Amino acid sequence: MLELAIMGFLYDAPLHGYELRKRITALTGHVRPVAESTLYPAIKRLEQAGLLERATEPGAVAAPRHVLTLTDDGRRELHRRLAEPVQRDITDENRWFTVLAFLRHLADPGAQSAVLRRRLAFLETPSSFFYDGDRPVRAEELDDPFRRGILTVARATTEAELAWLRATIDALDDAAG
Repeated sequence: MLELAIMGFLYDAPLHGYELRKRITALTGHVRPVAESTLYPAIKRLEQAGLLERATEPGAVAAPRHVLTLTDDGRRELHRRLAEPVQRDITDENRWFTVLAFLRHLADPGAQSAVLRRRLAFLETPSSFFYDGDRPVRAEELDDPFRRGILTVARATTEAELAWLRATIDALDDAAG
């Protein structure tokens, strides 16, 4: 997820590490704050893989700053990861939001639609946070107001996402011809 976010933000423009960290934190920070001790090793891995480059420019007041730029290989790798997200990127809501934040970088509406269809299929599969044996428990079946609240909020969120997914898939399919 972190590498995808790094490449996604650098796809738009070269950034300093500090600015990149701010943008990633704005996207994911409420659930997964990005520490320097996590970000900079990820940047180094991407750099060693030839997916991004680092250039040094003089600092205005302080030490020189490093500007990060996505390479052509990095652009191809971002497109690959967006077109073929691993299953966890589809099923984990926070990872899904990272994919969704950069899915516009796939130029092909058909490829975008295919990714959205995977999420749609996942959301259409009956599930719950709570089970009675193998059967998902519905909010209306619970006496516990807090668990009922979890399921009520989750249902509303899922229904909103399902409506958005269906409308967006239809629009993408129309655009694809």
